[in-house]
Amino acid sequence: MVDTGLTAQRAVLATSPCDGADITHHGETTMKTRLLPVAAAVGAAFALLSAPAQATNGYFSHGYGIKSIGMGGAGIALPQDAIAAAINPAGMAMIGNRLDFGLNYFRPTRESQLVGSPLPFNGTVYEGNEKSDFFIPEFGYNQMLNSSMSVGVSVYGNGGMNTFYDKPFPLFGQTQPGVDLSQLFVAPTFGYKVNADHALGVSLNLAVQRFKSYGLENFTGDGSNPMAPRFSMYPDNVTNNGYEWSYGYGLRVGYLGRFSPYFALGLTYHFGGNAVSSGIGGNRQLPLLDVASTRTFLVTD
Repeated sequence: MVDTGLTAQRAVLATSPCDGADITHHGETTMKTRLLPVAAAVGAAFALLSAPAQATNGYFSHGYGIKSIGMGGAGIALPQDAIAAAINPAGMAMIGNRLDFGLNYFRPTRESQLVGSPLPFNGTVYEGNEKSDFFIPEFGYNQMLNSSMSVGVSVYGNGGMNTFYDKPFPLFGQTQPGVDLSQLFVAPTFGYKVNADHALGVSLNLAVQRFKSYGLENFTGDGSNPMAPRFSMYPDNVTNNGYEWSYGYGLRVGYLGRFSPYFALGLTYHFGGNAVSSGIGGNRQLPLLDVASTRTFLVTD
């Protein structure tokens, strides 16, 4: 069985080109973020020092639930445990009464090198594995209210692509650069089985996200110096300030249909995804990363 929707999404992330052909990439991972404007600039800079996704989706897991991960991410049309609401809430109506725990051990390898440049650090290898062991837990519970309706909750996270380079990168700053992004999602879910082969579902996605960056002193210019342009509305808060936290919510709906023993179809859509930050710089709206963009995924397993 092939989860074509997630495979296509992985392909998009894996083949997204980086500007600047003079960067030689090694390793297995890439970083994808959509935070503040300054984070976009920082993210673009880090993209030049990160590797194309091969074994992962960067900060996104290639599957949610140990069984889904073991099948390369299949799950939108193939629910197998109570983590199913992370991908398609309709799957919860199909799995019966379940209690599931999981722990994902993730060890990415990251290495970057600048080549073909007249800069004095041309050819220097930068290893981003000062932090390399990550444990990502997950939990799910589902209870059938009757033969047609279910209530449950899926708890899952994103992270494990945090970078911490072994030496300063002069274009970024004077200290060892890196970023740390982690997310927790709690998804209370209601599922409704229309009949034995078709189901609908809805999840309320509650999210908490934290982010910090360090070693990015060159992005803290306030615009007063032509050699140090202004990248952020809050230049004093760009780097080396610890974690900033944001909280948010969204809504995910889904459909699951089994048309034969060999063919199933899943449809899922996510609404919302903004979060409120209460950390450095005061309260303000931030975009919130999620496991899928607000698009429709039509998937067969």
